[in-house]
This record gives sequence, C-alpha cells and structure tokens, in this order.
Amino acid sequence: MTDAITCRDSVPVMVTRDVSTYISDSGVVRYKIITDEWKVYDRLVPSRWTFEQGIYLEKFNDSLCIDAVIVADTAYYYDKEELWELRGNVHIENENDEEFDTEQLFWNQKKRNVYSDLYIRIRQQRRIITGTGFSSNQEFTRYTIKNTQGIFPVKEESMQATPSEMAVATDSIE
Repeated sequence: MTDAITCRDSVPVMVTRDVSTYISDSGVVRYKIITDEWKVYDRLVPSRWTFEQGIYLEKFNDSLCIDAVIVADTAYYYDKEELWELRGNVHIENENDEEFDTEQLFWNQKKRNVYSDLYIRIRQQRRIITGTGFSSNQEFTRYTIKNTQGIFPVKEESMQATPSEMAVATDSIE
C-alpha cells in the first residue's frame, strides 16, 4: 500500500511521453513540438508545462514556413503568462540561416519578444558575434546584443587605417 498524495500541486495533471505534435492558434498551425516527456502542472503557481528531458520546437510563420527552430535541454512554458523559459544548450536557427547559442532564453509570446541576460553567441554567414545580454523579435531577425565582441572579415585596404578609424562601438550591435 502506498501513501495518499496530499499535495495535489506537485502532481502533473498530464504526462505524455514520446510527443510529436502541432499546436495551433485560431485554427492556424504555429508550432511543432517534439519531446520525450511533457508534463502539465495546472495547480502549481504559476501553472506550467515542463519539458525536462529536452525539447525541439519549430515555429511557423503565417505562410506555414518554418521561421525558427529551437532546441533546449529543458523548457518551461508558463501558460497564463505565455512565457517560455529555455535552459541548457539553447540553440536557435532563424530563417536567415543565423544560429544563436546560449544557456538560458526567455520567449514572451504576448509581447512577441525574446531575451536573455546571459552570454550569447550568434553565428552569421560571414561573422560571429558574442555578448552578454540579448533581446530580439520572436522571429530572431531584429536583435540587439549588449557587451559585444565579434570576429568580422576585414578587407585588406582597411588594415591601412589608423586604430581610431577602425574603432567600433561595442555597446550593442543591431
């Protein structure tokens, strides 16, 4: 015989394993989620969905084309706030073939923005940008990085410039 569960808050209302599903909004497919385990806690404060064994998510635009792919070791979705918290080896690819890597990222669906206060690395076609602190639209096509550094290709004639001519503001890059 087992003890009765006395605290309903700690028990998920739903546990689903080996998930591959689409999520729609107003009849339009917006996301595809693949995960090993999805738990829904409706009585925790705040209520949330948990993906503690990792998540793979595709975000679709209005034309049903993928505009972002997101992978993380762990994810939490706070349903009332419409806020995602992604943790551990967070990797995002956008429609411009840019890659974003960080250890924690928040995605506010109500405000349609993404942000992090941690180190982020962005790989673009011809450069790599790193920084601490990041904010973006949810498509990852317009973003700001704080405390930036980067590796940028330089034309040989630029090497003739003086250091003051080559100086670049590193407070933020948009």
